[in-house]
Amino acid sequence: MISKEKELAKISTEILQCKFCLKNKRGLLVVGEGCSNAKIVFVGEAPGKEEIKTGRPFIGRAGKLLRELIALTQISEKDYYILSAVKYLPKNYITPKPKDIEHGKLHLLDQLAVIKPKIIVVLGNTASISLLSEKIKISEDHGKVIVSKNKTEVGLKFFLSYHPAAALYKKK
Repeated sequence: MISKEKELAKISTEILQCKFCLKNKRGLLVVGEGCSNAKIVFVGEAPGKEEIKTGRPFIGRAGKLLRELIALTQISEKDYYILSAVKYLPKNYITPKPKDIEHGKLHLLDQLAVIKPKIIVVLGNTASISLLSEKIKISEDHGKVIVSKNKTEVGLKFFLSYHPAAALYKKK
């Protein structure tokens, strides 16, 4: 039997060689990072300017905030994995379009099938569109746990949350 680490490495290689992702990327592709036996997976939107420089998820301002919040909960690094719904920064630095999200979901579901987390923290609308077949609004549904009834994701538990970048935006 192949180990989870090797399965995730194989998926990572597939992502890094994916023609669709390579055609649409700006900078490096960001596959994700964390423990293959993670109990919790955090799923964000897409990498930002800082992430595509290093290939690591959530290392910009929003990522720093997310990691600080995780540390406050005393969740160990061996208990979580961080991913994005889309593995590249879309052109013109825009919110991922439906075709980006739909393609990213293929990679994301492959990764989740290997990790098998107990709960997936859905960070923002793009991640919720990618993972949930139900129409939700983070502004109305944050803090809720949804158990998937979708055939491919039966029993997965999703905790809905704002993306950490939302806390950084200044309202005028």
